[in-house]
Parts: sequence; C-alpha cells; structure tokens
Amino acid sequence: MESKRAQWSSKLGFILAAAGSAVGLGNIWKFPGRAYEGGGGSFLLIYLLIVIFLGMPLMLTELSIGRASQTNIVGTFKKLGYPRHSWIGWFGVLGAFFITCYYSHVGGWVLRYVFSYAFEAPEIYQNSTGYFYNMLGYHADGTTSIPWTALFFAAVFLLLNAVIIIRGVEGGIEKFNRIGMPALFLLLLILLVRSVTLKGAGEGVRYLLSFDFGKVNINTFFSALGQAFYSLSIGMAILITYGSYLSKSEDIFKNTAVVCGMDTLVAIIAGFIIIPAVFATVGSGEVGKGGGFAFVSLAGVFQEMPGGSLFGVFFYLLLLFAALTSCISLIESVVAFLTEQFGWARKQTTLILCLIMFLIGSLYTCSQAAIPLKGIWFDGVHGITFPPLCDFMEYLTDRLMIPLCALGSCIFAGWIWKPEHVITEVEQNGSPFRLAKVYTVLIRFVAPAAILAILILSIVSGVTLS
Repeated sequence: MESKRAQWSSKLGFILAAAGSAVGLGNIWKFPGRAYEGGGGSFLLIYLLIVIFLGMPLMLTELSIGRASQTNIVGTFKKLGYPRHSWIGWFGVLGAFFITCYYSHVGGWVLRYVFSYAFEAPEIYQNSTGYFYNMLGYHADGTTSIPWTALFFAAVFLLLNAVIIIRGVEGGIEKFNRIGMPALFLLLLILLVRSVTLKGAGEGVRYLLSFDFGKVNINTFFSALGQAFYSLSIGMAILITYGSYLSKSEDIFKNTAVVCGMDTLVAIIAGFIIIPAVFATVGSGEVGKGGGFAFVSLAGVFQEMPGGSLFGVFFYLLLLFAALTSCISLIESVVAFLTEQFGWARKQTTLILCLIMFLIGSLYTCSQAAIPLKGIWFDGVHGITFPPLCDFMEYLTDRLMIPLCALGSCIFAGWIWKPEHVITEVEQNGSPFRLAKVYTVLIRFVAPAAILAILILSIVSGVTLS
C-alpha cells in the first residue's frame, strides 16, 4: 500500500482527467445518431436539460463522496461509517472491470482502423462491411477463424493503458490527459471545419439547429437520459475514485460544471461533424449510431469526400484518444481498489489485471463471429437460449451494474449519509453552495426516479444506457 495517497497536482489536471473519463466512444459514434433520430435541435435541448438537472447533481454527488472518504469506492462506505453499503462500491468496481474487458477490445478495433485508413483505405472502400467482419474473424464464405488481427491491436491498446496507469495518478494519468485532451479537441476542430465546409453540409447543420418536435416521444427522452447518464461516467466507480484524489481546496461544484460542459461540448461538436458530413455525401437517411455505423457506414462517407482517407485517419485518431482517456479511468478505478484494499503493488496489479481483462475481452471479440463459443453461449441448456457473450457482458454492465451502483449512490447521498454532508463537502473550499436546496430535491427525488425508470425499462423493454 502506498504510504502517501496520490492527488491531482492541479485543478487543470483533474478537469482534463475527469473530462477524459467522460468523453468516450459514445460521445462520438452514438450521440450524432441519437440527435438525428430525436429531431436535431429538439434532442440537443432535451439533452442539455438532462445534463444540467440530472447529470451534474449525480456527478457532484459521486465526486463529493470520493473526496470525503479519500479512498477507493469499496472502502469509501466503511470510511464514512456505513460498511453495510459497500455493495454499492462492489457494483461499481465489477461494472468498471467488465466494461473494460470489452471496451478495451473495441479500443483495439479503433487502433486498427487508424492504421487501416492510413495504409489500406482503398481496400476498405471496396467492401467496408467485409473488411470489418474479416477483422473479427467472420469471412464472406461463411467460415470463421480466430481474429488474430483484432486481438493483437486490443493487446497493444491495453498495453498503452497499462504503461500510463503504472506511472501513477500524477505522472501517468494526469500527464497523458494533459496531452490527450487538447489533442482530442484539436482533432475535433479540424474535423468540424472539414465537415461543415463540404458542399451540401449546410443542410445537415440546419437540421441540427432546427427543432423538429414531431420526432420527439418518450423514447427520445430515455435516449437522451441514457446518453447523458453513460457519457458522464456515472455509476462506474470512476468519479468516486477520481474524487478521492481531489484536495479539499478544490471547488467541486465549478469543476463538475466544467467537466459536464466539456463532455457535452464534445458530443455536440461530434454531431456537427457527423451529420453534415453524411448529409453532404451519402444522404441523410444514412445517419446511424454505434460500432456498425462507425466502422462500416462511415467508409461510404469518407469515400465520397475529397481527401477522405486523411479525414478517416483523423476521425479514428479522435476515437482512439476518446477510448484511451475513458479506458484509463476505468482501469484506474479497479487498480485503486485492489492496491488500497489488499496492499498490492501498482505495477504488478496493473499488468495482471490488464492481462485478465484482455483474456476475457478476447472471448467477447471471438463471440462477434460466434467462435469458438458454440455450445456454450449459443446452443442453450435445458431449453434456455443464452445470448452471445458480447451481448451478455453489455447486458450485465449497462442494464444492471451501472444503474444499480448509481441508484445506490443516490439513495446513500440523499437518505442515508444525507445531502447535508454533500453540501458541507462542496463548501470545503469556503464558497457557499447556493443551489443546495435545489440539489437536495434533485438527489432525493428526481435522480432516483430517473435511474429507477432506466433500470426498469432496460430490463423490460431492452433500452440500454450506452
């Protein structure tokens, strides 16, 4: 166990690291599609309101709990005098662990596509669907094989994470985010200028700035709610862990506002990159979301765009920085728990943990092509049909662990530890928390109701947070 617990060296270091944890793949490849489906500006308005009235109170809560305890998410509840509620921390740690298992492999796919667009763009343009699935071991003739290429790049991606985390909070995570986050914003601006200056891009810009409330329904609200919830890293052990590295002199409320603002800005800029580019090239009906859109459909956009190969390299570099900054925060949450709870050394813990995550994630990657897991995940037992491992892992984290951890944090802060303690923690730097009464209502009633609705809908109707 480290004799002196790590802390962020500066306010900027924390903000960039926390924003990096929040800014992930979902901001870039899911937000634009959801904004398009939700009527452009009408979705943006709903999303902004949800971030302000739900995202910010939840982030503020988790950061305050973390700073008050100055320890990992499981030890937090014992340190605050409520050991029976450590189950909240366990859900957070396990959620972060399993998310990293598959998220790191998707990060490997992104790393592969950086090289692909730099050196093999013509091959992708010829058959974007085939190129993607061939990488995952599924071939045009129906045969499958071990996806060695995807596994190799996932291993490299995890190794990059491990090198950064081994160097510690200040020397590794903070230092990387000081480079990674400015690079991410620079790439965003380059892509934004290129996209909005395409011939025909104006129609996509107008769509995002218009308010088509005819496309707004209950699913739009839950789509925006899930996007904000997942994007801000709520319920994943990240914010409590990162909050535990904060000094008492930091203004948590202002930091929360800045981090939420940066995360939202990235998502909105991504919308103004993707939607105008799609409108200008392959047509508005092709706007989609998720991995299939990012790895397959966007190839058509890049192909029709002057300088599309270079645009593709920049786009996947953007995704790579987003994936790295988020994955680092997930792994750090688990590393912090293991090193502090059991006294293990950071370097060995990080390397062994990343190896285990890689091996479990390899099953996730292999299951994309249904190999070699037939008979385990696909045939079923006693009439029960199991989903592919890739679906099961996402179901376990997105629909159960994350919302349960967030709901537990809300109930803990609102009814057990009480909002007064959060307010006291927020005011540690000497600044009064003028929105204390509003916060109390939101964290006691509004946030739990919203999370409970997500939890029920995700189980009953298949709505997911990611």
